[in-house]
Amino acid sequence: MNMLLFQLGGDSWISWIVFILFFVIMFFFYPRLMLSQIMWKIERVASELEVLSDQAKSIVKKEISKKPTKKLNDSIDRFFEFFMIQPISLDPYGVVKKLDHVIKNEKQRFVYFTDQIMPSADKEKKAAIQMGLAGGITVHTIAKIVRHYVELIRKEKSYQMAMIIHMQLPMVERLAKAMFKGTKAMSTAKPIGDGIGPLVVTHLMGNGKFHEVEKDIIMKRSTMNGRNLFLMKATGPGGRIGYPGKAVEKVIKNNKISKIVTIDAAAKLEGEKTGSVAEGVGVAMGGPGVERSYIEDIAVTKNLPLDSIVVKMSQEEAIMPMRKAIKDAIPKVKEALMRSIERSKKGDNIIVVGVGNSSGVGNSEKDIKKLEKWIESYEKDLLAKKRRRKINLT
Repeated sequence: MNMLLFQLGGDSWISWIVFILFFVIMFFFYPRLMLSQIMWKIERVASELEVLSDQAKSIVKKEISKKPTKKLNDSIDRFFEFFMIQPISLDPYGVVKKLDHVIKNEKQRFVYFTDQIMPSADKEKKAAIQMGLAGGITVHTIAKIVRHYVELIRKEKSYQMAMIIHMQLPMVERLAKAMFKGTKAMSTAKPIGDGIGPLVVTHLMGNGKFHEVEKDIIMKRSTMNGRNLFLMKATGPGGRIGYPGKAVEKVIKNNKISKIVTIDAAAKLEGEKTGSVAEGVGVAMGGPGVERSYIEDIAVTKNLPLDSIVVKMSQEEAIMPMRKAIKDAIPKVKEALMRSIERSKKGDNIIVVGVGNSSGVGNSEKDIKKLEKWIESYEKDLLAKKRRRKINLT
C-alpha cells in the first residue's frame, strides 16, 4: 500500500483521494470493460457461425438444384428448423424401443422430404442429400444456440455467463467448422473420417456379390484363416448408417455365431496420433445407443464374445473429409482383425461389422480405388494450403 501511495506522489491526502477514486472506478467499471471485450469476441464468433450456416444451406441447395425455385428455397429453409425430441427416460424400462421409434420417424421424414424435393434423383444421390441436410441442420443449430447466448448475455449483462460461454467458444467453433466441411463432403458423397469402419469391410468384401440383410445394411460371406466371416456395412456410396444392430440380431437368429467384431472410429485423446489403432472388448458403436443395445442384448443371451477394433481420430476429423492418416490405418486394422479371429476355433462363424457412415464408401474394391485416389488428392490440397498460409505469415 505504501509503495503504491509513494508511486502516486507520496503520503498526502491527494494521493489517498486519487487512490480511492482509482479503486472505485476499477471496481465498478472494470467488469463492464471486460464484458464489452468478451461480448465483442462472442458476437464475432456468432456472426461467423451464422455465415457458415448460410453457406451450408447454400451447398445443400446447389446439390439439389442448380437453379432452386422460391418454393424449393422455402422448403429447405423450413426443414433446417427440423428437430427431434428425445423420449422421456424417467422410467428407463422400454426407453430403447421408444428411442428406436423416434429415430425411425426422423429417418422417414428425411426420406419423405428428399422424395418430395428431388423425385427424379437416384437413391444414392438422395442418401447423400439426406446426410448433407443432417449436417447442415447441425451447423444451423449450433449457430442459433450461440446467438441465443449472445442475446441473453446482452440482455442480462451477466459477466459470469459471458465468461463461461467465452471459455467454450473455441471448441464450439472448431466443431461447427468441422461439421460445415462434413456437410459439404456428405452432400457430394465424399468420405468422412467416420467411414473408416465401412471402408475396412469393403476392402475385405472385394468385388463379390452381396445382399441386403437389413434396411441399408449389406452383407457378404467370406473366409479368413479357416474361419467363416459374415461381413456387414452400411450400403454406399450415398451417406447411410443403417440398422447394424438389427442386422446382427437377424443373422445370429439364423446362424450359429461364435463371435462379434465391430470396427469403428473412436475419439482420440490429445497427444494420440490420428490413425492409431486400438483393440478392446464391447461394441464399438457411437450414436444414441439403440443399435448397440440390440447387439449387446443378443450377445448376452447367446453368451457371445464381443471384440472391438477402433481407429482413433479427433471429433472434428470424424465428421470432416477423411484424412490420409485414417485411410492408411486399414492394414493395421486387418492385422488386429486377424488377431481377434485367431482367438476363435477354425470353422467358427464370426460377424464383422464396419460401423459408421458410408458416405463416399462404395460396395466394391473398384469403388474403393476411386475413393483412395480422392483422399490422396484431398490430402495434397490441404498440405499445399498449409504451406501457403505459412508463407503468407512470414
